[in-house]
Amino acid sequence: MKSLKATGHQLANPAFQLTVLSREEADSQHLPRFHAKLRGAGLFPLTPVAPAVLQINVGKMCNQVCKHCHVDAGPDRKEIMTRATMQLCLHALAQSNIPTVDLTGGAPEMNPDFRWFVEQISQLGRQVLVRCNLTIIVANKKYHDLPEFFKKHGVEVVSSLPFYSAAKTDSQRGDGVFEDSIKALKMLNAVGYGQEGSGLVLNLVYNPAGAFLPGSQKGLQDQFKKVLLKDHGLVFNELFAITNLPVSRYLDYLIESGNYAGYMDKLVNAFNPVAAAGVMCRTTISVGWDGGLYDCDFNQMLDLYVASPVQHIRHFDAAALSRRAIVVNQHCYGCTAGAGSSCGGATV
Repeated sequence: MKSLKATGHQLANPAFQLTVLSREEADSQHLPRFHAKLRGAGLFPLTPVAPAVLQINVGKMCNQVCKHCHVDAGPDRKEIMTRATMQLCLHALAQSNIPTVDLTGGAPEMNPDFRWFVEQISQLGRQVLVRCNLTIIVANKKYHDLPEFFKKHGVEVVSSLPFYSAAKTDSQRGDGVFEDSIKALKMLNAVGYGQEGSGLVLNLVYNPAGAFLPGSQKGLQDQFKKVLLKDHGLVFNELFAITNLPVSRYLDYLIESGNYAGYMDKLVNAFNPVAAAGVMCRTTISVGWDGGLYDCDFNQMLDLYVASPVQHIRHFDAAALSRRAIVVNQHCYGCTAGAGSSCGGATV
């Protein structure tokens, strides 16, 4: 399976995705503009609060090609953050008091300067969080020591695991992914990750395989913990339930399966003003592989830069960025539906 970009798919173009999302009608069903919903809740324009997370996408290269990937990542994606851009990120961090750096991709570990970057961030006294797809750990011998590397630097590991069964996981992420994920989780557990009292945090991420919203995060967490312990002897800290946003490959899935209109209707009807007030873009600044600045990772994939004169990490100015209005569009319904959704799971 190739990325949308590699196949020349029209949805590889962010502008075309925005055209689809901004259509006034979907199968003759009018969908209200997201900014109108925010205005009705007294939240428009949406504004940031003190940034708590600098989320950095270090590249779109990945060893997997997952069906629902909003990044359209894969082995054929060559966009990789350079060490020079990483240096700009480090300079921005040194000039700010942002406490957490969230490294994502693709598979961030595939960036050739990944380990150096983690070490440099750690030396600045910031908490490092890595979004690991798990299979990268067992994909090649050069990655087998990642659990020990993560432990050495106190890295918080957030790992994608669509479900606790092979059938559902492999249907979304590819044949053999579940088996490899279990192997990697065992390697992380073996060095202390997820173990009570170790201080080494291992969180899992669940996102639905179909055109529906996630169930109760607490309920799903209890299920995952029970089944993974019973069947595989595995432990972890928390489960994050994340709603799929209609971006890139998931948008393609919705359209191809005839579920786009119905899914958007679900998101709109589940709009929760309390969840909207707690969306992650209010406390996060997202950095693209080339240093561009965005309100969130989803806006990044749609080329929706921050509404600020400061649009690249080389010009980073926390005070100026704090005065911006957050850029919103129809895909934002995904973060405000039901219990809300963020990179850290439910928001309410």
